Amino acid sequence: MAWLMLLGAGLCEVLGVLSLKRITDKGGLLSYLYFALAFGTSFTLLSMAMDSIPMGTAYAIWTGIGTAGSTLLGMFVFGEPKDWKRILCICLIISSAVGLKLLT
Repeated sequence: MAWLMLLGAGLCEVLGVLSLKRITDKGGLLSYLYFALAFGTSFTLLSMAMDSIPMGTAYAIWTGIGTAGSTLLGMFVFGEPKDWKRILCICLIISSAVGLKLLT
């Protein structure tokens, strides 16, 4: 269950980054509410996951999901560059997160 909470925390972090992009593009109170809700949920789920998963592992995986997810979102939704170096770095992040899971 803790790993599912950690996955949910990472996905909510991606939504938080998406809402941050919305704030910079549109602004408005609703954008700030999405931002607060996404990151509030993300931090809550992360703290709940840390009850069972070691802090360093949980934090590294949480940031990895957020970094990889945000980069993929930028590439496929916002038209950011999709060169092989960026994709290689994302693969390294994901493989590192999987490695931490296997070692924990």
